[in-house]
Amino acid sequence: MRSPISPPDSALANLQQTMDDLERQLTGREGRAGPGTHPGYCTAELLQIINSENRMRRRELFGVVAGAVILLPVASLAQHLDRVSHIGVLMGIFSENRLETQEYIAAFEKALEGYGWVEGKNLRIDYRFFSEDPSFFDRNAAELVATSPDVIFASTTPALRALHQQTRTIPVVFIQVSDPVGQGFVESLARPGGNITGFSAYDGELAKKWAQLFKEVAPGVTRVAVIFNPETAPQARLLKPAVATAAPSLGMTATFAPVHDDAEVESAIAAVAREAGGGVLAFPDSFNALHRDAILAAATRHQLPLFGVDEFFARAGAVMSYSVDLVRVHAQAASYIDRILRGSKPADLPVQRPIKYSLVINVKTAEALGLTVPPTPLALADEVIE
Repeated sequence: MRSPISPPDSALANLQQTMDDLERQLTGREGRAGPGTHPGYCTAELLQIINSENRMRRRELFGVVAGAVILLPVASLAQHLDRVSHIGVLMGIFSENRLETQEYIAAFEKALEGYGWVEGKNLRIDYRFFSEDPSFFDRNAAELVATSPDVIFASTTPALRALHQQTRTIPVVFIQVSDPVGQGFVESLARPGGNITGFSAYDGELAKKWAQLFKEVAPGVTRVAVIFNPETAPQARLLKPAVATAAPSLGMTATFAPVHDDAEVESAIAAVAREAGGGVLAFPDSFNALHRDAILAAATRHQLPLFGVDEFFARAGAVMSYSVDLVRVHAQAASYIDRILRGSKPADLPVQRPIKYSLVINVKTAEALGLTVPPTPLALADEVIE
């Protein structure tokens, strides 16, 4: 694999480090504008957001940085690579026409541009977007492998699982995968040992945190139905024991409800609503993402608080969410793809665990359900929807 001409020193800084440094300077803590000095490359748009008295969302900050800061290294590149590199992308969450998908792809491509990789110039990207076709992952993984890309970007466990079955030689960078060691994708986090590396998502400790946060915001919940599709969320087997263990200590019982369609979603939520104290927790799952509106509608119909792990649930009407920032993690993936395209081996790139999570609380939904959100989670929230 070629080693392209390196950009100037100012362009070698890791994108994620740039983002983290910027946030530390601009925020007193995550999600709030702080008194830090503004670096010289701040744009008027960024300063307007920072100086606003409104709660600042990390997504909003990232969007400005991705558009205004991340492109600076590109402008400094004096030379282009000698041939077009090829990336395959297997998206395991949302269809192509969803707004969230477009946000994720925009962040990913902007990050690649920050490292000097520009589609249509020195880069070709082949996308495969999620659908509910049962053959989607296996078929599209095979198609991408057949094109012999330089590296494949895999989003979610089902996508990675399909690629793992198709190739042990083409480098694969993943995101949104829980316990990649326990699932057999890598030998260890520090030394992946094969053709796969990336950014892990959730583990058992975080699953316990979901139950704790849910109980704190909705103290009346004593029975929670955990919604997931076993075909699209194989990681559920790793998360269920943590929730089952945490629930009794919080005065709750957890019922795990595997679902495969909207009718089963309705049935599972109706069952937990038959008695007082019901609540719903939607695991991170491609099925749940695609059927978000049906899950929200059923929970609303039965007047039950819903904890949707992924942030797009809370923004759409769930009481709360607590997850990795999906826009950010799609951009993070570009850092490893860049290194692989420049000659690094996945086996030498340690799997990175999340260091930041985003807490989103929908106060409007909570109030509609008669819930009063305590001051502590409100103060800790990265985003409050009122």
